[in-house]
Amino acid sequence: MGGREPEGSIVAVERDGRARRGARGGSLNAILRRDAVLRRWLACADVLACGVTLMAATKLEVDDRWRWTVPLVLPLIVPMAKLIGLYDRDESLLRKSTLDEAVGVLRLATWYTLMFWLLAPVLLMERLGREQIVGTWLLLIVLVVGLRLIARIVVLRSRPPERCLVVGEQESCERVAAKLDGSRGIAAQVALGLRFASAEQEAREMSRLADGARLASLVAEHDIHRLVIAPHDSDAEHILDLVQAANQLSLHVSIVPRMLEVVGSSVEFDDLNGLTVLGVKRFGLGRSSRAMKRALDLAGAAVGLIVLSPLFAAIAVAVRLDSDGPAFYRQRRVGQDGRSFMVIKFRTMVLGAHEMREQLASANEADGLFKIAEDPRITRVGRILRRLSLDELPQLVNVLRGEMSLVGPRPLVVDEDERVEGWYRQRLTLTPGMTGRWQILGSARIPLSEMVKLDYLYVTSWSLWNDVKIMLRTIPFVAGRRGL
Repeated sequence: MGGREPEGSIVAVERDGRARRGARGGSLNAILRRDAVLRRWLACADVLACGVTLMAATKLEVDDRWRWTVPLVLPLIVPMAKLIGLYDRDESLLRKSTLDEAVGVLRLATWYTLMFWLLAPVLLMERLGREQIVGTWLLLIVLVVGLRLIARIVVLRSRPPERCLVVGEQESCERVAAKLDGSRGIAAQVALGLRFASAEQEAREMSRLADGARLASLVAEHDIHRLVIAPHDSDAEHILDLVQAANQLSLHVSIVPRMLEVVGSSVEFDDLNGLTVLGVKRFGLGRSSRAMKRALDLAGAAVGLIVLSPLFAAIAVAVRLDSDGPAFYRQRRVGQDGRSFMVIKFRTMVLGAHEMREQLASANEADGLFKIAEDPRITRVGRILRRLSLDELPQLVNVLRGEMSLVGPRPLVVDEDERVEGWYRQRLTLTPGMTGRWQILGSARIPLSEMVKLDYLYVTSWSLWNDVKIMLRTIPFVAGRRGL
């Protein structure tokens, strides 16, 4: 959304980046139908996963009693999932991720397995053994996650993109719209922006939208499904009125609170005699959290080095045969608390590559970092290693040494680190990581200023489960060869 349209104008940005004006008719009932279709597919996925799991748990003993008892047991997984909230969360989210609901699926599998174990003597005239119970629980988790993922892909790819109206201060509005327009995968969005250049205009237009008529007109004209509010100086009353107006139009609503840029997303909702208060975690990790993170690093690095040792040897030989120089490359990076260390990578460039940076400065494609898609310094083997991210594997040694972590802030070279100022330098409270939020978002495609903000928010919102999710999301990113 980089044009110079009049203040408060509507600009629709399609995924190919072309802007257009105009109206597209549509009924708000389409919003309800979209949500209902997804819920039905998710429910069918849960029932199918349950059926396959129970058949496996009873060793496919399809006798008369089995045929009569299965219809009684299978549908029970749906109200259980409903109680946990596994059917209602998608309509509130812009990014509909199956991995993010894994904790809820874990609870669902535990409840259902316990129920099946208690009812087995009545339904099957036999008690289930320990192996059957554990197998049922594990298989149900895997199948529910897998089939829910397939259901979301089928539904979201077969439906038109969700059309979002982004309302707010100009800079915030443009940033949110750009992220919506640039989203990849099954949660593709179409972003429209109503942006305000001043606090006075924002307050005035928010008030107009909140009366309902102006918002209803925009919704009908542009076939809007979701309202995204990215406020700057508007007071809470204007935002509350706008949310109520959107609810009356059956719109989904998302709010981008600016304070989360500082405190992160790991906040606890507290009730103080009817007054909602946000409890903010203290910055950094406690002793127990650091111990858990370090244990995961040691286990992952040790297993990785053992399992991948044959691959290490093959890559080292290929690098040496392809070009003159050593198989490994060491470079000084800035680590935890500003201490420098030597990161280890497979060499992917010709000797003397660092001295050639000044000659290639005009070809740099990244903001704040030095990245060139067709870098002439990269060797033939190096290009393959980079495409598959195999050049990063020797950093497992850095992880064992405690200089790096499996997941963490990006380890910057010295001159890049010197450009990071202010409270963003607190990103170095944790050891840098082999992967991180910057990696799964496309590390070379986001500017340095955005990257250090991601790192800072990673520290404020750290949890072991978040580390696991980042590692799992790194796999499809690397497999899709989306790095630069």
